[in-house]
Amino acid sequence: MEELKYWFTEHPILLSIFKYLVWIILILSIIAWARRLLKKRLPDNSLRYKSQKGIEIIGYFFAILITITYFTGNIKDFGLAIGLLTAGITITLQELFLSIAGSFYIFFVHVYKPGDRIEINGIKGDVIDIDSIYTTMMEIGQWVSSDNYSGRIVKLSNAFVFKGPVYNYSQDFPFVWDEFNLPIRYGSDIEMAKNIIISVAQEYLSEYVNASISDWKDIVDKYYIEDAQVNPTLAITMTDNWIQFNLRYIVDYKKRRFTKHILNEEIGKRIQQTNSKVILASATFEIVKIPTVNLKEEKTTQ
Repeated sequence: MEELKYWFTEHPILLSIFKYLVWIILILSIIAWARRLLKKRLPDNSLRYKSQKGIEIIGYFFAILITITYFTGNIKDFGLAIGLLTAGITITLQELFLSIAGSFYIFFVHVYKPGDRIEINGIKGDVIDIDSIYTTMMEIGQWVSSDNYSGRIVKLSNAFVFKGPVYNYSQDFPFVWDEFNLPIRYGSDIEMAKNIIISVAQEYLSEYVNASISDWKDIVDKYYIEDAQVNPTLAITMTDNWIQFNLRYIVDYKKRRFTKHILNEEIGKRIQQTNSKVILASATFEIVKIPTVNLKEEKTTQ
């Protein structure tokens, strides 16, 4: 102990570094202990997650504060130290700083949260975790159709919130508009076709329409946006080959594929029950007549 004390006395810089490391280890240990305690005591997943992230951010703040105090000698030099530190390592660690700043921006501005479905930097998926550096997502799309999970977990730098748009499917308004086209052959009963499509849409989409009305009203009150139609709408277009029915409707953002399947299946069944009064069109070719070809054999004489 005497030799250790003498060593630290002769090398005050080493003593300062040792004290600094003790403080950092102590802070990290407190963060880990607090996270474990909150995990056991808080039953609600959302509250537990936010509390753990809050403890982590506060701990990192104190670690940064202690670091600046030790290396500047005075907390009053905080601004000067930040300026010198930033000027020295901005180029090499700019992505790291942007990621940390992005985590604060995401947390305080509520850009997105775990459970939201977002698209950022061309990657679409459900947010499953946000830490001080990365946003972790369960990817959807890519080689699978519609909004199904691909099975890949993607870690994306938080810095991307400053570099491009963030598309949020669920924030404020957890519904999206979807549509599909139905080609109806010329000569079909158009009024019957309209009634079939509208009745199926009203029957299977009423739950989403009723649930979205109040949410959309809140959106209109909160943002500078005009009111929109949340009830299913049908538009008809005359084309060269058929009459095109375009059905536009609102649906839960997680049930887009399933809802489109149900609508197509039920509309198809009811069209088949019309006894050919309504016929779906297709791009196939129909040969109505084959011209007669007369072959005449000519004999040659020698």
